[in-house]
Amino acid sequence: MKKIIIVFIVALILLAGVTANAQWVQCNGIYGGTVNAIAVNEFNILAGIADDFLGPGGVYLSTDNGANWNLTDLKNISVYSFLKHGNNTFAGTGDSGVYLSTNNGANWSKKGLDGHTVYSFAVSGNNIFAGTRDSGVYLSTNNGSEWIKTTLNNSSVLSLAINGNNIFAGTANYPFGTGGVFLSTNNGVNWTLTALNYRPVCSLLSLGNNIFAGAGDNPPGLGGVYLSTNNGSNWTYTMGGTIWSLTASGNIIFAGRNDNGIYLSTNNGANWMQTTLINQTTRSLAVSGTNIFAGTNNRGLYLSSNIGENWTQIGVSNNQFVRTFTTSGNNIFAGTDGNGVFLSTNNGISWKQTSLNFGFITCLAISGNNIFAGTDGNGVFLSTNGGTTWTQTALSNQMVYALAVIGNKILAGTNNHGIYTSTNNGTSWIQSSLNDNMVTSFAISGNNIFAGGSGVYISTDNGITWTQTSLINQLVYSLAVNGNSIFAGTYLSGIYLTTNEGANWAQIGLNNHSVNTIAVSGNNIFAGTDNYPVGSGGVYLSTNNGASWINKNQGFNVFQSVHSLLISNNYILAGTFRFSVWRRSLSEIIGIQNISTETPLSYSLSQNYPNPFNPVTRIRYDLPRAGVVRLAVYDVMGREVETLVNERQTAGSYEATFDGSRFASGVYFYRLTAEGYGETRKMLMIK
Repeated sequence: MKKIIIVFIVALILLAGVTANAQWVQCNGIYGGTVNAIAVNEFNILAGIADDFLGPGGVYLSTDNGANWNLTDLKNISVYSFLKHGNNTFAGTGDSGVYLSTNNGANWSKKGLDGHTVYSFAVSGNNIFAGTRDSGVYLSTNNGSEWIKTTLNNSSVLSLAINGNNIFAGTANYPFGTGGVFLSTNNGVNWTLTALNYRPVCSLLSLGNNIFAGAGDNPPGLGGVYLSTNNGSNWTYTMGGTIWSLTASGNIIFAGRNDNGIYLSTNNGANWMQTTLINQTTRSLAVSGTNIFAGTNNRGLYLSSNIGENWTQIGVSNNQFVRTFTTSGNNIFAGTDGNGVFLSTNNGISWKQTSLNFGFITCLAISGNNIFAGTDGNGVFLSTNGGTTWTQTALSNQMVYALAVIGNKILAGTNNHGIYTSTNNGTSWIQSSLNDNMVTSFAISGNNIFAGGSGVYISTDNGITWTQTSLINQLVYSLAVNGNSIFAGTYLSGIYLTTNEGANWAQIGLNNHSVNTIAVSGNNIFAGTDNYPVGSGGVYLSTNNGASWINKNQGFNVFQSVHSLLISNNYILAGTFRFSVWRRSLSEIIGIQNISTETPLSYSLSQNYPNPFNPVTRIRYDLPRAGVVRLAVYDVMGREVETLVNERQTAGSYEATFDGSRFASGVYFYRLTAEGYGETRKMLMIK
């Protein structure tokens, strides 16, 4: 009895291990999010994230100096500010007031100012000040239980700072002319506008007897860093630009500028030097010992441990919109919305940003050593060195939605301007005869080129002239080719198939789904769909040329809108809206698992189990050496009903899953062929 129990437990452990891997796993990156606020306490870091199109906002917590992050229970809300006060941490949110945590941010409870957006905090003794949108400054003397509006009551207060008995408030410049720095010397009872006025003040820093103010450039020319040594009676201009954030580490002052990264000064702002974090809008800054944390606009959190000399992106939220993929050798490139092109050299496990670190990347293509990136409004960019540097091609100021390569010709599909072609790597472009259509996708089948947009067009002369196929009155998002089958993914009408080069099309499945992307591996067709209507998003698989589709969303924590798919090195990558990149084993998703890497002595095909079955069964087989393997299921008439395996596999023992839910009860046969070996077995399905 004891032996049986042990065997049963081992079986459960093995089954649990299989289940854990049999799903999508989110990759390490691509990171993003707008980090409005940072709070640091030794190794605990809190990041306040905006709730926007990039992903769910809220408070993210790291307890290991940024190596790993978890979204706390304060989520699905924009967080703009933090205040650490003793054992309490306050968070200012968008339209939901103040929240309080008494355990370093692990849990949160509501703490007043309901309906207010809280942009800033400051503390002086037992007095806590909160700067709000449109309603000025509030004061709490009882740890946030109650809030009293001060006489600065009709402004948006973007920043607060305390210097002795002086309270400084930086306000927004709307209505126009109301911005600047206000001063109170009596705990907010009265406020006076200082000499720094008529501009928004986004940030304030108190350092010794010095007050630094970071102003926005509205009106133009008035933004920058200002210094006062006499409590705001006079201000000295030290650096230009819109300054979102200020902080200090000892005598070193850091300033986050709009679109221009981080600057530092070692002499009280007399001179400024740009750090290596450039081309970023830095919304927030925080210091902990020798570590400087920078929260950016849309690009997450960065860390420097050497006073700004070097910066490393540390993942907060995995929430980028990944619209497109391409691959070149061991390099995988991903195009994002708003943050340029990222590169992975380890099959999608982790990612780093290339120097094309801006813009909405809609499509990517490879031609030899050249990488082309199409953008939403800035034309086509080219890299000839693996993404290290990029240059804009002659096709600029265009919304480019699709790219394709055929021979030495590059095709670019645009929004409402048809197709452009280049035969000199983008030095010059020629508009084709299809010149007034939106083109969203390409597919190449032999000598024929297909273009999707308002229906599907075909060119038989290398893209010079185009003729519309019979698929009309459909918005086509994606195209793919598998042998003589051409698939078209449409908006809210699923997938269409033609087997005669577009002469006829048939709607074959995923009706009422928007199919953003299609990928092909052998006889396996994958479709990535939009989550509209809600619940229809994710990845679907067909093993019978689109006749039927199976949902393959195991592991996704929400219904994903999948906009891009890539098959590479026996993995399938999914680029999603708001949740970055996910990865899954290709063999596992189509029902194959390598259950042993030990090399068998010979080929073998085992009897399926269970047998009879209803409707799922497993088939094990052994491979003594690597090679191309095919495992297919046939009905009693000898017709192939499903291909389970059709790929190159390494030596080992494998198990494939056959789901017969779409087929009738009866006798079926399965046959394994590999490197001259062939064997067939019989199985019985009883429903």
